[in-house]
Amino acid sequence: MKKSFKQITKVVASVIVLSFAFTGCQSKGGTYPSKKVDFIAPGGAGGGWDTAIRTVAQTLQTTKLITVPMPVTNHAGGGGAVALADLQKKAGDDHTIVVYSPPLLLINLNGTSEYSYNDLTPISRLITDYGCFVVSKNSKYKTINEIFDALKADPKSVKFGGNSAAGSMDHIQFIVAAQAAGIEDISQLDYISFQNNEGAAQLLGGHIDLLSTGLADVAGLVESGDLLALASTADERVGTGVLAEIPTLKEQGIDSVFYNWRGLFGPKDMPADVLKFWEDTLAKMVETKEWDEACTKNGWTKSYANSADFKTFLDQTNEEYKEVLEDLGMLAK
Repeated sequence: MKKSFKQITKVVASVIVLSFAFTGCQSKGGTYPSKKVDFIAPGGAGGGWDTAIRTVAQTLQTTKLITVPMPVTNHAGGGGAVALADLQKKAGDDHTIVVYSPPLLLINLNGTSEYSYNDLTPISRLITDYGCFVVSKNSKYKTINEIFDALKADPKSVKFGGNSAAGSMDHIQFIVAAQAAGIEDISQLDYISFQNNEGAAQLLGGHIDLLSTGLADVAGLVESGDLLALASTADERVGTGVLAEIPTLKEQGIDSVFYNWRGLFGPKDMPADVLKFWEDTLAKMVETKEWDEACTKNGWTKSYANSADFKTFLDQTNEEYKEVLEDLGMLAK
């Protein structure tokens, strides 16, 4: 007996539903991801964000967890604020991923940006990096306590800078350490902000005395001997080789630790199925030997958290940063 048009339609519809059920995350172009995924580093080439997201892309490709292209675009400016503002135009986008760290929270709290982490979709926290205080190899300062002693005697005697805006990560991690070292007049310290990861070049050129930055950002220059690392903000030594030789602040009698967490985000309102896909894929990635090797090389601590746990962490950390900035008189009103 011939089937009616209505019966045929029901059969076709059933087949389509089953195909979606068994092929996993879908997009308009087929199984997700069906086209290139744009990875964004909200800072300059060679910086911490750039290194982190390029390492993620490389690991995903090497392990074949993702087979589509994942080009990385550097969208620097405003300590991450320029990229954050641009991402507001991509609400609901399912093929854009950005990396962020503490400045995402700080640029909102200090008034640099009207947007915050609540204007993105947290996907996964991946690693914890640490701050590092470095000087040029010819510097007269050989220990971090020599720096702080000089600042206690004269708050203007040491020019220090970083690749984040005033009131953001590179600035705050040094201020917190300085307070722990007993410097009372914090407002008198001169901080110079650089864009596009220019801090190391400015230090090598003699324009500043000390650079406050991320450990991974200057690992190559420390290993080559061009820069001398005076201290890290980790609670214990990290990495291998030269990096493992960098003393912590705590080792030098300064009770200060600063964690530079790094994680991936999608635009606001990223589709739930796409979010789940990236959560699951990144959870697999962090268990690979390739990721272990990358973390060891860069001095990163693995600290994976899924979307829900990452959001809880961000809420708690935002309150902690708010207290620090309020104590320093830098919290936006």
